[in-house]
Amino acid sequence: MRHDDLPGVSHRFVDARGLRMHIAEAGTGPLVLLLHGFPECWYSWRHQLTALAAAGYHAVASDQRGYCRTGGPAGADGYTILHLTGDVVALLDALGEQRAVVAGHDWGAPVAWHTALLRPDRVRGVIGLSVPYRPRGSRPPLAALRSAAGEGFYMIYFQEPGVADAELARDPWQTFTRLLYGASGDAPAAVPVVPPGGGFLDICAGPPAGSALPGWLASDDIAAYVAEFSGAGFTGPLNWYRNLDRNWELTAAWHHAPVTVPALYVAGDRDLVLPGARDVLPRLRDYAPQLREPVLLSGCGHWVQQERPEDVTEAMIGFIRELD
Repeated sequence: MRHDDLPGVSHRFVDARGLRMHIAEAGTGPLVLLLHGFPECWYSWRHQLTALAAAGYHAVASDQRGYCRTGGPAGADGYTILHLTGDVVALLDALGEQRAVVAGHDWGAPVAWHTALLRPDRVRGVIGLSVPYRPRGSRPPLAALRSAAGEGFYMIYFQEPGVADAELARDPWQTFTRLLYGASGDAPAAVPVVPPGGGFLDICAGPPAGSALPGWLASDDIAAYVAEFSGAGFTGPLNWYRNLDRNWELTAAWHHAPVTVPALYVAGDRDLVLPGARDVLPRLRDYAPQLREPVLLSGCGHWVQQERPEDVTEAMIGFIRELD
């Protein structure tokens, strides 16, 4: 079976206010939008699409701007947080819906959080996986990252046009194998700093020689990501990172503003994001006053909804049913 022939899941393109956006969807009922992270696509939500449909919801996972089957502008300045949240609102309009629960993982989480921040009238509730909500800080992000983690920090490495783009595209099978395994709860803990003269994949451990992939990750899953990225490549996704300072400038009006809609945060306790987020966790309810108790999954890494699909789905459905 092809990865895009999953039972109960259909595919189509919608016009998201001029952006030709690919969506995968399942079920009918109240709308739940699922926003993937880097470097993923709709397929990262394959487990939740069918589970949410079975629970009575219309689950929609898009390929976001610049990813896979969805188009995107050539210039990096077309990938700001205002463009990305605008795409979510445009998708709501294209689906004929006034409001939805918006869930996001990794980079999709800041898009979900900011959609709730900027357009709370369109968001019934927000679910952030892996990345918690952080209000706008007091200094530009790149300078803060350089002072905290140095020039080798992976987000700094991603800034140079063409460099990470070429590295990740060189051998997509190796790229996705190392990324999906290396940031999972099955791999040794890594520091996300590129070694001098090295590349991003040098910080991603591959599976030990001769060992099988972990149970949550099949070779068919790696093949699915390779196929989805075969045409579009990695420049669109990397352009999201190339707007960190621009996003900070554009969101000055929301400096220190809280997310006011009902919220849920889910993460693995072995997520590489979590050490940098631990200082935020005790203050999450200050940043999102309607936050439910955060869900931390023991032994789980970064790819939370793929590594622990049943636990994540259960937490999501429990939260959404509260809203209903």
